[in-house]
Amino acid sequence: MIESRSDYNYYVNCDKIALKIPEKRIFPRPYLDEIWKYEITLRKTEYHHNISGKIHRIFYAIYRLKLEKIGIKLGFSIPINVFGPGLSIAHRGTIVINPQCKIGKNCRIHEGVTVGATNGSNYAPIIGDNCFLGSGAKVIGEIIIGDNVAIGANSFVNKNFESNVTIAGVPAKIISKKTSERNIVKATEIYEERRNRK
Repeated sequence: MIESRSDYNYYVNCDKIALKIPEKRIFPRPYLDEIWKYEITLRKTEYHHNISGKIHRIFYAIYRLKLEKIGIKLGFSIPINVFGPGLSIAHRGTIVINPQCKIGKNCRIHEGVTVGATNGSNYAPIIGDNCFLGSGAKVIGEIIIGDNVAIGANSFVNKNFESNVTIAGVPAKIISKKTSERNIVKATEIYEERRNRK
């Protein structure tokens, strides 16, 4: 969770790496970096929401409206304080995330994904670090998905799964002991390596 300016910078830089934005590019381009703009706005909204003070409440309201506007354009319904650093949204298209979800660092998520609760429950999935959610995947209920898991396209996941596997199907089952390694960017590790070189 972003709780300071340094946290904000960390999240934004890790997201940029995860999206494979060239390091030398400082600002999003006007018409070609909509997803990057969305993720920056998401992090600014989180920052101002989580920091106390009147000025932060004002900026939170401004960025919240901006986030909603961009989200409607892109098809994203993503609440704040759900995703860890290193988020990579692959494409425009409907993505719906329940506010009670917790999703770890270095997540790559494709279009058509829903992560949510069921039957009016307040409990939603907890998804670990370095996870990949393929196009059309549905992850539903009070479940825990471990680290380094790849969830195949159009899968329906409604039970717990251990770390370091690939799951797919309706309902989902383990189809491989391969991890998500080939499908994600470990942006948090890359960021730390770059920072240590400086």
